[in-house]
Amino acid sequence: MNLLSSPSIKLPFGIHYSWLIVFALSIVQIFGTSISFSAGIMVAPLTNASLGFGWNVALVGAGIGFYYLTGAIMAPITGYLGDRFGARKMLLCSALLYFASMNLLGQITEVWHFFIVFGIMLAVTQSLAMVPLMATVSGWFKQKLGIGIGILYAAGGIGAALFAPIVGASIETFGWNTTFMGLGCLGGSVLLSLLIIVRNHPSDLGLSPYGSEEGLVIHKLTPDEKQINKENAKRFNKEVRKTAPFWYLPMIHGFGCAGHGVILIYILPFAIYKGAFDSLGAAGTILTVLSLVSIISRLTAPILAESFGTRKMMFLSLTIQGLTVFWLMFAVDPWAFYVFAAVFGLGFGAEWTAYIVINKQYYGDGPMGHVYGVEQAGALLGHAVATILCGMLLGLFNLFFNEGISFLMIFVVSILFNVVGLVFILMLQDTSKVIIPDWESKISSEELSPLTDGAD
Repeated sequence: MNLLSSPSIKLPFGIHYSWLIVFALSIVQIFGTSISFSAGIMVAPLTNASLGFGWNVALVGAGIGFYYLTGAIMAPITGYLGDRFGARKMLLCSALLYFASMNLLGQITEVWHFFIVFGIMLAVTQSLAMVPLMATVSGWFKQKLGIGIGILYAAGGIGAALFAPIVGASIETFGWNTTFMGLGCLGGSVLLSLLIIVRNHPSDLGLSPYGSEEGLVIHKLTPDEKQINKENAKRFNKEVRKTAPFWYLPMIHGFGCAGHGVILIYILPFAIYKGAFDSLGAAGTILTVLSLVSIISRLTAPILAESFGTRKMMFLSLTIQGLTVFWLMFAVDPWAFYVFAAVFGLGFGAEWTAYIVINKQYYGDGPMGHVYGVEQAGALLGHAVATILCGMLLGLFNLFFNEGISFLMIFVVSILFNVVGLVFILMLQDTSKVIIPDWESKISSEELSPLTDGAD
């Protein structure tokens, strides 16, 4: 590996630039998460005729499910694009799309508008913001990746906690149009400003990843080396696809997200139906409690995964998600919904924050964009199936039962999703060693180079 003798960029107080990357991507998390969390907020207003919509709940559920389905298709693609072109270009695209899509969402008047803007445009936006940008973090750390990931996702939890009640109250106070146009302008501007900070890899700044050998610096790659890295990434992904975790992890993520996706979408309409809350803004505080508590597990789960085992953390998270739904079935008063949100939030926060950690445990320092993208595809496909299926079940059950029984039936489906995810976790192999340590030996010596993301 080449060393760089010229000075590299340094921050005050000896802070490594990797932590500034974590800060910037935490902001991306807040706005990227806001797209997913807007789904739960939108069900009630879109099915309310007084706000100018009054659409069928099954149609709204199908539109949200289409969003997740589009995201599932796009996740491996945006992961690949991130490996090929780098995080900064992905950030630029996501910022511009966020601005355009949120503003258009504020203008929708027909169901097909909703399918195009939310179901396609915002799905692509979310995929660009969440897949390649989150995957790039692993390249900035040799040590303490769990802490970096924990901080990253905890920040997203803070954003989600604030987003639910603020947007719910804003829709009721200022209307649908003003709320989403304002959010688009704010989010697009903030994301664009982060281009000042975000870089693709430590070598772009003459740095080595955090925790590397003291004084070791990776030189900025030449165009030829960047091309070789792209070829190496193809070979790496070919070897990864031969391993069992590559297929099991998306299944686990899919069933886990299906389990909590049902709750995130339908808990607010259920709480309003039960009479626990009399407004969307008040009901939105359930998601606030859920998100605030999830910050604890978002922060600690990646750290504990490194210390005590990622499979154990995944198993615990899905167990909590499944068991707490039994409590929700009998919730009537606001306090009961808050208790549910607090405990469920622990499982929810831990379910999806350890995948970058387990990827590094299984696959070492390879380019993780495509790997993480496939896992995100599984997660979003789980959301899509859960949302569309439960929307259809609600419409069907409402023909034969009252609305309360219909909600209980889809909550049973949520529990079953978690149980299937637990089965796949038990099938995962040990994470104590890299499972493809010799993949580079398949590349001829003249093609080998440091495996880094050297995109511009």
